[in-house]
Amino acid sequence: MFPSHSFAPLKIRGRTLLPVVQGGMGVGISAHRLAGSVAREGAVGTIASIDLRHHHDDLIEMCRADPQHETLERANLIALAREIEAARKLSGGNGMIAVNVMKAVRAHADYVRVACENGADAIVMGAGLPLDLPDMTQGFDVALIPILSDSRGVALVLKKWIKKGRLPDAIVIEHPAHAGGHLGVTNIDDMADPRFEFDRVLAELEAVYASLGLSRDDVPLIVAGGINSHEAVRRWLGAGANGVQVGTPFAVTEEGDAHPNFKRVLADAKPEDIVEFVSVTGLPARAVRTPWLTRYLRNESRVRVKLGPLKLPCTTKLECLSVCGLRDGIEKFGQFCIDTRLAAALRGDVANGLFFRGREALPFGTAIRSVRDLLELLLTGVARPAVARRAAFSLG
Repeated sequence: MFPSHSFAPLKIRGRTLLPVVQGGMGVGISAHRLAGSVAREGAVGTIASIDLRHHHDDLIEMCRADPQHETLERANLIALAREIEAARKLSGGNGMIAVNVMKAVRAHADYVRVACENGADAIVMGAGLPLDLPDMTQGFDVALIPILSDSRGVALVLKKWIKKGRLPDAIVIEHPAHAGGHLGVTNIDDMADPRFEFDRVLAELEAVYASLGLSRDDVPLIVAGGINSHEAVRRWLGAGANGVQVGTPFAVTEEGDAHPNFKRVLADAKPEDIVEFVSVTGLPARAVRTPWLTRYLRNESRVRVKLGPLKLPCTTKLECLSVCGLRDGIEKFGQFCIDTRLAAALRGDVANGLFFRGREALPFGTAIRSVRDLLELLLTGVARPAVARRAAFSLG
């Protein structure tokens, strides 16, 4: 039984949950072990759908034997199905198992279909406006949760979905100035725009909801970005949010699915180590300045001039993104293979990986603690003494 706390529960599609959502983090950073562990405590655990084959040796071997696009896609869909099943088993029927699907991923409709067919409780979609998500999930009893950043985007999605006869089961409001990974703006300079401030968005959405005849019970709001303490949770739930979404602090938990080196990079990063840059998706991104990223940023202008105008074959044959700066010859986008770099980070390859991270300090500083310890600290303010635990890591 989770310790008592003073906050109202988060209610999504008839389920009563802890008011904390674990953010989806790819490639493979939030897979079945993290998502299942979070759900087991009564919260929303999230599997990031893209390229989960890296957690399955047989699927990696299948791809090595036949490194064609169709084989890689099939392997990733098989991996997603396996991860959902394993997370559901680990959760013991508690909480919710969500699957995060990036709209910017070319195979996003396939990931949504496989998630629904294999019993995911929710689909969370960001990195683009998920206007057609209700169409993709027709016939499935699954919660739909778009990720947006301002009241204008929320209003657009609400109006479009209402015409389709469907409401979001919740909406995540992500602040691009604080979140990790890909950020919900088209320009780095826009990240500090006041329209993204949670207070402003929550206030503006009161009017939007009223104009549409909706209440917060109909579509709960979950704020994401910079939530790193009990005080932050208390502030935003007190300001009217129904829940908070937390990413980086979950990535470094004992149950997190990445290599221990990945967790150390994130936990040990100082504020000056965290940088923003333009990803191959064309979206701004935030990560730790590790050796590869330092080299890339130092040479970025020269690489863009040399490679930017060229259309190159996908180096992995995965063709993961709908639009890729490196593959499609878009000079103003990033010029690197994001799948290769994120997979290296998952393996703990500090020299060559891309390590996405939020900006704020972590709740336990540089310490690696359990999912339960993190949830208890966020919701009660109590930090229990650390106890020795056997390492939970296994990439197989």
